Amino acid sequence: MTESTRSEARVNTVLGPVPATELGIVAVHEALLSVVPGAQFAPDITIDRAEVFDILAGKLRAFRECGGGTLVDSTGMFHGRDLSLYEALSRSTGVHVVASTGLGPEEMLGGDFLTPQTNPPTPWPADRFADLFTKEVTEGMVVPRLERRALAGLVATAADHGGMTPVEESLFRGAARTALATGIPVSLRYGADATAELDIVLDEGLAADRVVVSGLDRRDATDAGAALEVARRGAYVGIDHVGSTDGDHVTDEDRADLVRGLVDAGHADRILLSCNAVGVAKGHPDTDVSYSLLIEFVRELEEAGLADATRRLLVDNPRELLSVRPAAVGE
Repeated sequence: MTESTRSEARVNTVLGPVPATELGIVAVHEALLSVVPGAQFAPDITIDRAEVFDILAGKLRAFRECGGGTLVDSTGMFHGRDLSLYEALSRSTGVHVVASTGLGPEEMLGGDFLTPQTNPPTPWPADRFADLFTKEVTEGMVVPRLERRALAGLVATAADHGGMTPVEESLFRGAARTALATGIPVSLRYGADATAELDIVLDEGLAADRVVVSGLDRRDATDAGAALEVARRGAYVGIDHVGSTDGDHVTDEDRADLVRGLVDAGHADRILLSCNAVGVAKGHPDTDVSYSLLIEFVRELEEAGLADATRRLLVDNPRELLSVRPAAVGE
């Protein structure tokens, strides 16, 4: 992206498109309200929107006070996304909020996304997913049974850790086609093989720098050297579980080493950092990590000798990714 193009680039937020230069520090892979599909109907679960607002507003203000400017809710369509709530939060706290379209993994989809006329039922083709996601970018994200609101700024999809299913391949290809049609980026939460699943998206003709492969600080990914290979292919490396202690992901000390290795290999322009924090969770455990922990982690990177790279990691790289770029086709 040239300097003149960069100055004109815009990003879709819940309050409308904003200049990409106004994003500031970006947490690019987080969740605000995360609700397991169906949990909202469980008799033992309550969702008090006023209480949810107060909790999330406090966490966003803390993020803002630490220097944060933009938070990306990468949960997709049916995991609690509440657009009017996010609009109110953004207005109240001054934090830009980018919401996402997209679905996955398959286990979180309902039967609506299968074609029941076949025996056995077959997954939706990629074009149907692409049409669903594209309308959320060009016409507005759906508030079920009511209306469409703000334009999606990201299409997020995911595969099962046990390996990609045919439905998930359709999701990945549909996400890529949406990105090609609209210029927004794709976030992939890989399943079992990060580079092979990235190749499926690139096979659709999408430029690699329009894709972030998230979760590359998972232990199996670091053992396989997946982050370096993804960066070599030109896609963004999502190191997005800062502060996690779940055992599936590396420690922050090892995470810092992973960042340092990528920087030393010349891939500072391909690193994205985030916490995968969940502000309010319903139907699954809270992720007890604050959004502002991202900034604390980066300060530790600065003290470890990476001060020259931190602006690129927190500001420049997310801005490049999130900027709407209609010319997104790979060469």
